[in-house]
Amino acid sequence: MKTLFPSVCRGALVALAFAVATPVLAQAVRVDQQNLYRYWILLNTKVQMDAPNSGLNLDKPGCVAVTYTVGSDGVPLDVQVAKVEPKSDLGPMARSAVANFRYGPSLGNNIHQPVATYYIVVFNGPKDEAARDQLMAPCKLPGYPA
Repeated sequence: MKTLFPSVCRGALVALAFAVATPVLAQAVRVDQQNLYRYWILLNTKVQMDAPNSGLNLDKPGCVAVTYTVGSDGVPLDVQVAKVEPKSDLGPMARSAVANFRYGPSLGNNIHQPVATYYIVVFNGPKDEAARDQLMAPCKLPGYPA
């Protein structure tokens, strides 16, 4: 009668070796855009956007909230349009802008920790800061602590 003990032990050792050899994936911290500088610094001064030729409300004031994760290499990952106010076809344009952001780690982020955040892209916005803040208010997303 054979015992299963050697097979079970061998399987457990293989599983343990695999677990130790597998790198630990860094967990992304969620922060709002105002505190992103604590982890990552935006390096771009200009970004390219894919602009539509025609569409709904392209010339109206509005905002688009775009969520993404700054990866350990400073490149945005999982870039998604989360909110468009008012309804328009500007979402893909905002997404393309954020996808072209490039970041460098802040001095306090020497481990290049990934960070989940969002950015509000304003279109046709007023120059007045208070009016601009009012235009952006509907695009603020909950769940990104300061």
